[in-house]
Amino acid sequence: MTKNLKFFGLLFFLLVITSIPLLAQETTPDGSKTSLYKLSIIVSAAIITIASAVGAFCQAKSISSACEGISRNPGGAPTIRFLLIFGLVLIETLVIYALLISIFILMVQWGNYA
Repeated sequence: MTKNLKFFGLLFFLLVITSIPLLAQETTPDGSKTSLYKLSIIVSAAIITIASAVGAFCQAKSISSACEGISRNPGGAPTIRFLLIFGLVLIETLVIYALLISIFILMVQWGNYA
């Protein structure tokens, strides 16, 4: 079995498992509030997913660049290490801000719909 087939099989399985509760939900008479709430869930999930993916990529790239810089210039290791840690803190702060924004989006009570 190839790696891609295993990956897509696992992805499909997880998608089916996570969609079962959505299929079991009852509908409400007022569909506008429900659709707005669903849209807010999708938007907040997209925000945190994109922020996490970009943050992880940026952290990996900065750590890789710092290791290369220290290996080329061992005398500048303290400065490079300080700038690396400072940059990682800023990247992680941006991801935490995205998490807070997605939580704020989910906490809004769309027409007191709970």
